[in-house]
Amino acid sequence: MTEQFPRAILASVEHAGKRLDQFLVSQLPDTSRARIQQLIEQEKVLVDGRPAKASLRLTGKERVNILGAVQRPPLRAIAEEIPLDIVYEDDHLAVVNKPAGMMVHAGAGATDDQRNRGTLVNALLHRFGQLSGVGGELRPGIVHRLDKDTSGLIVVAKSDAAHRRLAAQFSGRQVKKTYLALVHGTVKQEKGTITSSIARDRVRRTRMTTRRSGGREAVTHYQVQERIDADYGKFTLLEVRIDTGRTHQIRVHLASLGHPVVGDALYGAPREIRGRNRPGISLSRNFLHAAALQFRHPVSDELLSFSRPLPPELSDFLERVRTA
Repeated sequence: MTEQFPRAILASVEHAGKRLDQFLVSQLPDTSRARIQQLIEQEKVLVDGRPAKASLRLTGKERVNILGAVQRPPLRAIAEEIPLDIVYEDDHLAVVNKPAGMMVHAGAGATDDQRNRGTLVNALLHRFGQLSGVGGELRPGIVHRLDKDTSGLIVVAKSDAAHRRLAAQFSGRQVKKTYLALVHGTVKQEKGTITSSIARDRVRRTRMTTRRSGGREAVTHYQVQERIDADYGKFTLLEVRIDTGRTHQIRVHLASLGHPVVGDALYGAPREIRGRNRPGISLSRNFLHAAALQFRHPVSDELLSFSRPLPPELSDFLERVRTA
């Protein structure tokens, strides 16, 4: 989405003495300091009609104009030597256990490195060399995705034919995707299905919502695995299956029930969990793990099933919450 900026911002007496970049940070709360500095460096910011440096001290009488968005280098996939946990591999596909913190493909970021480096696609290109081209230059081999802060199993296509057959299974809801999620609060029903449609939030564009009409169909099934009531509060461990693959689907659906995923501050989870008699704890990622994946091989039609347990940071956190 193209960034939208006000055409002009007037500095007043209260802003006298402030640096230009500090002033813009205070006036554009949805824009990062790094992005503002890029705007200034690319001379997209005029003060009284002239380009200015970030360090310019305002007198409080200036007219500041922003001419447009930052011109950023094109996104691209770059082969990088990054360790991968390969669960399965043959001539047609691979199944990878993705760690949390890794983007699947190039995307958002203030700097070129943040946008293009360290992605799963980059690691796959280095490991396999050739991948399916059906998804385009930015997403070679990518049949489906996982959020950056979600760990777990993802299937990758090496050939175009394998990609198309796998994609048909996903669109036909023939692939079984099972997740483990720890949520805040006690989920009362033993199992349930959420069918609320999902759309992008009009105000906070990084969020999705179930509160807008005209969203895309989304189906999430959940089943309680464990309820916890300990010093750090009440939690429920859920097994979750999804029939569809909407952006943030599990996170926004569970939050819509009043049970946000632990660690998911974007959808209402606290950044720190305070104990009744213990110091606070926090989780630097979402407690969401793609634990199992089942599909038919795109060439042999053999039914393939894979699973991976919770990674150490989640199993350790869960044990800490249980025993508090």
